[in-house]
Amino acid sequence: MTQTAPDRFPTRHLPRVSVRDLPEPPTSAWPVIGPGVIAAGVGLASGEFILFPYIASQVGLVFLWAAAVGIVTQWFLNMEIERYTLATGETALTGFSRFWRHWGLVFALMVYFANLWPGWASSSATMVTYLFGGDATWIAIGMLVVIGLTLTLAPVIYTALERVEFVKVGLVVVFLVVAVIFAVSADAWRALPDTVTAPEFPTELGFALILSALVFAGAGGGQNLVQSNWIRDKGFGMGRYVPRLVSPVTGRPEAAPDAAGFVFEPTEENLGRWRRWWRLANREQLVTFVLISFVTIVLMSMLAYSTVYGTPGLANSVSFLKVEGERLGDSVGPWFGTLFWVIGAVSLFAAAMGIVDYTSRLAADVLKTSYLRRHSESRIYFVLVWGLVGLGCAILLAGFDQPLPLLVVSACVGGLMMFIYSILLLVLNRRVLPPQIRPRSFRVAALVWAVLLFGVFSALTIWQQGERLLDWLR
Repeated sequence: MTQTAPDRFPTRHLPRVSVRDLPEPPTSAWPVIGPGVIAAGVGLASGEFILFPYIASQVGLVFLWAAAVGIVTQWFLNMEIERYTLATGETALTGFSRFWRHWGLVFALMVYFANLWPGWASSSATMVTYLFGGDATWIAIGMLVVIGLTLTLAPVIYTALERVEFVKVGLVVVFLVVAVIFAVSADAWRALPDTVTAPEFPTELGFALILSALVFAGAGGGQNLVQSNWIRDKGFGMGRYVPRLVSPVTGRPEAAPDAAGFVFEPTEENLGRWRRWWRLANREQLVTFVLISFVTIVLMSMLAYSTVYGTPGLANSVSFLKVEGERLGDSVGPWFGTLFWVIGAVSLFAAAMGIVDYTSRLAADVLKTSYLRRHSESRIYFVLVWGLVGLGCAILLAGFDQPLPLLVVSACVGGLMMFIYSILLLVLNRRVLPPQIRPRSFRVAALVWAVLLFGVFSALTIWQQGERLLDWLR
């Protein structure tokens, strides 16, 4: 029999948590490798392929310091998100909803709004046209349908996503090794120390671009929050007691527990297990998410610097990659330009799959936990995935470009979301978790830094883009 949980967990809106022993962690890090690779794989899109390479093409490598700042800040955020799930089996959004029932819904709506436009699928499709021609709209629609089928027919959705992102990361790593050998110039290597010795803050590029680079260095926005869901499906900590998300068509549902979450008594045995889980989780994030994201941003920026630095009129969009691919084909050989576009198309497609997954996964968890407790989370996920796919197809068929107001809000929503949930994480983990496993002072300082960083840049971006919107309306 489980016992009732301590009263420190608010229960006004959600069921009480139950007390169980913390499961025994594995003896090595290999069994827990996965969530950080998925985070890096899904994140290898805007920041790594477009934003930081574009900035390098305009001002050189003097802004790469921001990639380090953004990724390290997100590592601290990810670990505080994982801390709560490791200790309770609940997602961070469920924890937020214990304070106010609708916090989870607020974040789910923000994530949906930010990802409603099927930008990564259409970007991947555009790169396919560089290779084979064709209509990017219909290619993107086909990609969205494939994504929907993959995510809703895989017996265990996390396993399918993990395999896709492992393949993507492997391909990107192989490409970068080839790029270092054949395409990165000596000038790029000589310019690399400038990011430390002569760092710059390119305000001439606009606060929206700078904020986007900081937010999407690695993951960003709602993607950080889904670390809770991914480590839970991987069986980290108390997440082992929670059923995994499976396909309602091909999967085998696991029995759902009566409690919303769990908590362990701070005995010596449980605290010893906690320390081992905490070391494994930190190590997994460092050697996957942090390392892969940072190395990729640096090398892709050096590649852009080697080929298109100083080229006037480059667009901060997927068309920038067309110019870079053509230059790579001219300088190294047509095969390398083709390889660049193939890797880009595969990378952006895998990012689109991850984005559809985490958008639907976050919303399904929120709806199941706070509003639709009698419904299957897998079926809610199924509906949300195909709803997002359907909306994306409709937007593409209608031929709509992103209107200016949507661009303005999309530029701000990721940083604003991170500003808000940094505050909530600080309150949640300091107030609800047992004193023995609460964040230490340096991690509290890191959360305060995240609040300041994303708060200030969100405010600056909203102010600057608001002025531009007013000018446009006039």
